[in-house]
Amino acid sequence: MPGHPAMHPEHYAASERTLAKAYRRILPFIFACYVVSYLDRTNVGFAALTMNRELGLTAQEFGLGAGLFFIGYFLFEIPSNLIMQKVGARVWIARIMITWGLISMATAFVTGPKSFAAARFLLGLAEAGFTPGIYLYFTHWFPGRWRAKITAAFLVGIPVANMIGSPISGALLQLGGLHGLLSWQWLLLAEGLPAILLGIVCLFVLADRPEKARWLSEEDKQLLAQRLALEQQGIARKHGARLRDAMTNWRVFVLAFVNFCGIVGSIGVGLWMPQIIKQFGVSHAVVGWLAAIPYALGAVLMLVWARVANRASNRVPYVAGALLLAAASLAVSTVLDVPTLKLMALCLTVSGILAFQATYWAIPSGFLTGRAAAGGLALIVSVGNLGGFVGPSMIGGIKEFSGSFTAPLLAVACVMLVGALTIAWLGDPGADAGEASRT
Repeated sequence: MPGHPAMHPEHYAASERTLAKAYRRILPFIFACYVVSYLDRTNVGFAALTMNRELGLTAQEFGLGAGLFFIGYFLFEIPSNLIMQKVGARVWIARIMITWGLISMATAFVTGPKSFAAARFLLGLAEAGFTPGIYLYFTHWFPGRWRAKITAAFLVGIPVANMIGSPISGALLQLGGLHGLLSWQWLLLAEGLPAILLGIVCLFVLADRPEKARWLSEEDKQLLAQRLALEQQGIARKHGARLRDAMTNWRVFVLAFVNFCGIVGSIGVGLWMPQIIKQFGVSHAVVGWLAAIPYALGAVLMLVWARVANRASNRVPYVAGALLLAAASLAVSTVLDVPTLKLMALCLTVSGILAFQATYWAIPSGFLTGRAAAGGLALIVSVGNLGGFVGPSMIGGIKEFSGSFTAPLLAVACVMLVGALTIAWLGDPGADAGEASRT
């Protein structure tokens, strides 16, 4: 077993056992929260199958309104993460989940394009800070490759949310209305409630840092604190630990741009996937099952891809390669007319996007620590999440102009290609800092 040069081998081995215990304790709950968060930000893609017609939303109005979620997310992302660094993850993540659950349910009562856009913007404000907050939380608990491992497992929540949510959403749309509410309203109400419940549970489950965990012994707390401190000192010496260090590091902004390119593809394709598949001429329920297939296959590929990348000395080729696969597959999908072949191309597109997300986040967390991590990760996520506005609105606008999905999907593929080339040019800025390069 590899060790840490500044720790006694027995202490290092003991810290490994403690980290395994923390992994088993923390991951299941955080994973469930992420599944619900991703479901609540993308379920309007299914609601749109009937909601757009009933509210009179055009393709452009839907794309713009759905994307406004990420403008709200962008505006409050960094302040939210800095607040969490101050008040602690337990209280702040609970606050985020309860408020986003309430607003997600309230979206069921929008009446037109303006109220829909307002609801999506407010949902983004409420959820801002959740994803970078989780990444920051991981830096408080896990060093080096443990952090890469739990991040990859955490991100499996994206395909799982779609695998679970797509069939359920399709089935809810088949209800045709109940107790005076339309099927798309029931969909938003039913899928928003779990966030509120999990937010309440969060107050009793999460511990902000190892030293506050009642389920760890004092010896476990000390060894884990020592190991984390050693890694963070190494990162701080090379890259700094102040907020200013992150905000003046050009690599952070390049990584934010790469994340932007990936999210243009992820959210753009994800939100429009039900309407793309609906063109196969199938029922809402079948759309739900077919939309789950790319994410089921993608979940397997992202785990395998992340495991292989985690063993490599340089993970950048895997990050760039995954985004390149997504771009090429999406471009190919636009020239395929046979539904089975088009679905296969979409499967490769989603798999590439998920593999990118599973390997990308180990790069910024490898050279950011302290307040630099709080601000830097939030900056990367917030700027990147502007892609969640650009992707859906760009697809909606180009589709309304061109009359088909061919041109907008090709545009999204080009954006992902640029992202792949950019990360390949940048390389890994944290390759020689911290424990990630030694264990």
